[in-house]
Amino acid sequence: MKIILSFLIIFLSISPAIAQKSLDKLLEQYNTRSIPYISVEELRMLQMNDSVAILDARETEEFNVSHIASAKNVGFNDFSSEEKQLQKLKKDTPIIIYCSVGIRSEKIGEKLKKVGFTNVKNLYGGIFEWKNKDYPVIDSTGTETENVHTFSKIWRKYLKEGNPIY
Repeated sequence: MKIILSFLIIFLSISPAIAQKSLDKLLEQYNTRSIPYISVEELRMLQMNDSVAILDARETEEFNVSHIASAKNVGFNDFSSEEKQLQKLKKDTPIIIYCSVGIRSEKIGEKLKKVGFTNVKNLYGGIFEWKNKDYPVIDSTGTETENVHTFSKIWRKYLKEGNPIY
């Protein structure tokens, strides 16, 4: 019995490291790091001080299920740097862009840089990592929720906390 218990404790302590490595590999495969990452912990501190613009690069359907409080939805498929909410921002405004895990947000971050925004960062691990660290998300009514849209069944494995919705 002690052997089984010892094995279980070791497995549970290694599991988060394996998940992190898996996310690292995924982002390494799809991203070029053209937009620097920011950790969820760093964003949470900035969010608490209200000193940052947070942009959600997911589609409206995903955003409505849940998003980070104060985030503005800019989408991905129909993204336009001409959107009114972007026109209101100064070019040196600190902007954090996120999506599900951080791949689409890098692409939108590149577009923001191309039109002159100079202080853009990509949320490492996206809303999944945000929720995995047990930070709050809200739905379209502003109510805190455990639901997170997973974009596709493939990405679902990166969401360890909350209720996956597809």
